Amino acid sequence: MAAGPVGGGSGGAQTAWVLNLLTDLAFNLLIFFVVCASTAEDEKGRPQQMPSASKEKAAEQKNTNIEVAIGRTDVKVNGEDVPPAQVKAKLATLLAGKTRPEDKIVVVKSAKDAPYSHWIKVTGAIEQAGGAITLQLEEEQEVVR
Repeated sequence: MAAGPVGGGSGGAQTAWVLNLLTDLAFNLLIFFVVCASTAEDEKGRPQQMPSASKEKAAEQKNTNIEVAIGRTDVKVNGEDVPPAQVKAKLATLLAGKTRPEDKIVVVKSAKDAPYSHWIKVTGAIEQAGGAITLQLEEEQEVVR
């Protein structure tokens, strides 16, 4: 199957004319954009200070958050074993002086073998004490050699 002119006649001249027109158009557009881009002055805009994600600030934030680790039968608040019945009282004392919602964040780490009913009781105690629950699903560790 050869692609040829449709309808016979001088179709080859018509195809060449269209190709020349498209080539000239593309070349003119290319020149236009090159000229416009080269004469455009750099706009400074308004100076802004962008927040930086530093490891020190992240470490400070991590240290300020309360961590609750839920095991199969035990609960640890900031690494200290707390009987499940006393979790609410312990968290209430830790959250007592905090007024902003972002200061009341409680990071919850749950063991894989922790029963759902135990998890529900502990997270309910966190909410009753006034904490905002966040789940830690993955943990990044930096290897220092």
